[in-house]
Amino acid sequence: MSEFKDIKRVLIIKLRHIGDVLLAVPAIRAVKDSFPGAEVTALVNSGTEEMLALNPAVDEVLTFDRSLKDLSLTGRAIGELKFLNIVRKKGFDMTIDLTGGDRPAFIGLTTGAKYRLGYNPEGSGFKGKKLLYTHLGKKPERGTHAVLKDLGLLRQFGIDAKNLSVDIYSTPQDDARVKTLLGKNGFSGGKLAHVHPTSRWFFKCWTDDGMAHVMDKLAGAGFTVAVTSGPEEREIKKTQAVISKMKTKPIDLSGRLLLKEMVSLSKMSSIFFGVDSAPMHIASACGVKVVALFGPSGAFDWGPWDNKAAGGLDNASPYPAKSGLQRFGQNIVIQTNWDCVPCGKDGCSGSKKSDCLDAIKPEYVWSVLQDTLPEIYQSQSSGTLATSGRLTGEPDTSSSAQGGA
Repeated sequence: MSEFKDIKRVLIIKLRHIGDVLLAVPAIRAVKDSFPGAEVTALVNSGTEEMLALNPAVDEVLTFDRSLKDLSLTGRAIGELKFLNIVRKKGFDMTIDLTGGDRPAFIGLTTGAKYRLGYNPEGSGFKGKKLLYTHLGKKPERGTHAVLKDLGLLRQFGIDAKNLSVDIYSTPQDDARVKTLLGKNGFSGGKLAHVHPTSRWFFKCWTDDGMAHVMDKLAGAGFTVAVTSGPEEREIKKTQAVISKMKTKPIDLSGRLLLKEMVSLSKMSSIFFGVDSAPMHIASACGVKVVALFGPSGAFDWGPWDNKAAGGLDNASPYPAKSGLQRFGQNIVIQTNWDCVPCGKDGCSGSKKSDCLDAIKPEYVWSVLQDTLPEIYQSQSSGTLATSGRLTGEPDTSSSAQGGA
């Protein structure tokens, strides 16, 4: 790191989705710690900036307006040029591309920064792309968790992280509003289960019947169940379809919470149950026990992070198996152990529906959840979050193609 001189302003570029931005927090903090006198700015897509709100490692958040893509070619060009001019005027000394696409490479170049770090594109993107960087890192191996991918680039240039926690914040006002919402729906304390059955990508969603079954079981075990969804109408409708199949009545917050209020809800919850989604990452960042259903996505890439169990991890994924039932700290991923899982595709044969998820049996999911409930009771009675270290090797969800978990 001694090769980097006079670093006063750093731009970290992460033009991805909500969960990607949140999982970049340890890398952003590592930069702030390595250059303590520097101003650290994060550039993220509009709609993801709340993941970095109030974070002391970030001095400023710039957002790229994704709605520019809906403009005419001329309008889009004008908008992007205006944006690049704003970024250039910031006078950055270093840019760090944690995105990997073509746009961040151009943005880094146009800043005029002396140091421009990024992963070696190795043939991807436009010809000559690697020439836009001054420092190229070797790409991470497949199976590296998203948190460690971002840190892996920095570590190649002597920027290391002492703290691997994925931190997220809410305001007292956010907390108060969510507490009021819960109170109006009859919750005044006790065990709260946050259930998020949807994703913007429906190929990540489980069956409505399965979700309803597990939520009824949680209610029967003494939990107040609060159900959330994203703001899109199709997600709200899917959540309503799940609720309509329930025998018990949950607190329906579908489409009603902002991202920062989702943080507040997580802080008040005893457990999170749901699918691979941004709220899953938010819950795990808040220290809530997470039990998540995975389909085509790899848990080794995107499994819920456990801040307390992350110490000592280097480049190995906390979810080392290709698929199946896995545990990292207090968090659990349930996934079928089929040969094709994870495929990384948007459903089977382009159907936008994942057979590997549909095959997971509700009774099995509830049995996994049941086994974790004593840990929740213990954590509530002691006033602390219970974790049991990094464990793998529990009975997996493997089955023939006709069966499933």
